[in-house]
Amino acid sequence: MDRIIRFIKNWTLPIAMIVGAGVYLLFAKAEFMAPLKPMANSAVEILMPTLIFIQLLLSFSKANPKELKPNKWHLILAMFQSASCAIIALLLIWGIFSWEINIVLQGAMICLICPTATAAVVITSKLGGNAGQLVTYTMIINIVAAIIIPLLFPLVEPHDGLSFLPAFSKILSKVFPLLIIPFILAMVLRKYFKRVHAQLLKYSGYSFYIWAVALAIVTSQTIRWIANSDAGAIIKLSVAFAGLVTCVIQFAFGRYIGSKYNSQISAGQAIGQKNTVLAIWLACTYLNPLSSVAPGSYVLWQNIFNSWQLYRKRSC
Repeated sequence: MDRIIRFIKNWTLPIAMIVGAGVYLLFAKAEFMAPLKPMANSAVEILMPTLIFIQLLLSFSKANPKELKPNKWHLILAMFQSASCAIIALLLIWGIFSWEINIVLQGAMICLICPTATAAVVITSKLGGNAGQLVTYTMIINIVAAIIIPLLFPLVEPHDGLSFLPAFSKILSKVFPLLIIPFILAMVLRKYFKRVHAQLLKYSGYSFYIWAVALAIVTSQTIRWIANSDAGAIIKLSVAFAGLVTCVIQFAFGRYIGSKYNSQISAGQAIGQKNTVLAIWLACTYLNPLSSVAPGSYVLWQNIFNSWQLYRKRSC
């Protein structure tokens, strides 16, 4: 039994993605599952934000507010993510590119503004970085993303029958509570409901498995959009390549800025390791669903880099 558990822990990423692909094939190919498709789609719409909320709540429950001190590199990285996302959004709003390039840019945009992964603190600690600084940046970039996404996404991909303000309000009402309330709730429980908070800490380790379930779901969604899309292989590969480019740029920029403040590891992981589950869900929900291929591929790129970093750390 211990070997099975160890195997699942070591291979959670590929297992979750394989399960997601299997679920898609089951619903797509098995005729007896056809009546359940509408119910499954409705369940996913409710389940995904719920899983992301719980994942963030369990992660933030471990944060000590006394240790959440903003640093200069926090501001620089947040400005970089905001500015790069805004620049791409402006290019998309101007409409000067073809449809294919627009999809690639949408994929890059969601990879740039996406908040830090809750699992990044684990990798940061193993690499010898400052976990407290990373938690602080996670909170900062969640607030930034909760503001930027509702402002820009309705302009980039207009909703049918909705002008900017209604679309802005709709996205804000879903994204802001999803990213901000978990932190506020965790802090309130820590201060006023210590027993409840203590129980949350006991189960904080389960956030990893909640992430795995969410990853399986978004993998299924991404494969469905790719399979149903009329876009050619070149555009799909181009969107995946956008994920690689943004991954390299953000890890490199984060480590460069962090090196100036003695926080090379923390800053690199803060901006480079993304909550790709959230990114894929946002892309499928508020942008062209094909753009979700970028954060979908980002899962692979960031984990290859993290595996290499951990290997180097073990070898030293």
